[in-house]
Amino acid sequence: MGVTDCHVHINPTWEMRPDALRLLTHLDPATAEMVHHPERFLEYLDRSGVERAVLVNYVAPDVIGYTEAANTFASEYASADPRRLLATGGIRPDHPDPAAEVHRLARDLHLRAVKLHPPHQLFRPNAYTDGVLPGLRDLYAACARERLPVIVHTGTSVFPRARNRFADPLLVEDVALDFPDLTLVLAHGGRPLWMEAAMFLARRFPNVWLEVSGVPPARLLDYFPQLERLSEKVLFGTDWPGPGVKDIGANLAAFRALPLPDDVQHRILEENPLSVFPRAPPS
Repeated sequence: MGVTDCHVHINPTWEMRPDALRLLTHLDPATAEMVHHPERFLEYLDRSGVERAVLVNYVAPDVIGYTEAANTFASEYASADPRRLLATGGIRPDHPDPAAEVHRLARDLHLRAVKLHPPHQLFRPNAYTDGVLPGLRDLYAACARERLPVIVHTGTSVFPRARNRFADPLLVEDVALDFPDLTLVLAHGGRPLWMEAAMFLARRFPNVWLEVSGVPPARLLDYFPQLERLSEKVLFGTDWPGPGVKDIGANLAAFRALPLPDDVQHRILEENPLSVFPRAPPS
């Protein structure tokens, strides 16, 4: 086995709105260039001690700037080494034919998961229950059929125009209830406001996973005091190169320094990611 970083941002930065892009001014030129050169990113993973990375992309033209072209980008980038680079794509929550789009993402672009970002896409994950976004029901059902995990951003965002009222993990509870065959990943574990809710959902539902990217590893046990007890449902991720996440290797080293038993660390870093993102894509 090897370590999987379940939340890395290799995104088409040329699509970003200028005010969103300003939050990435901390990137050094070598890091910024990795978006154009997957072989350099793979070398960086080697230096960091990481075998695989989930490349999180999504569609949010009004807040961040990413369009459906981000899906093609993710697919082409991951094709450099599909064993190690797991492409994630997005879909508009108001897509006119979400089932067909999910089918295309899975079968044509060979994406390994779908990312929904409620604070950036400005919607409630359960908006199908009251008829506001009825197509979400078809979206979730199609992802379950295609065995594509749905990664849902939970927790606050500091990007301009993000609306954090959509970031509460409890909005995912209806989805977990109504689609028990759908794998759901709570990205960032609801930090910094809703960690208890995220942990509750991971405990309650077999199909819900707690992903802890974007939290300083040295503070993980402050944010998630039940991390060891929940270790069978936890996924490691860094959120690199987001604000505050300077280096994947340093993030991993800080995680390994936590006072967690070796079997718990092994589970979070290596075993659990294989359950959500297996080595072989769905056939």
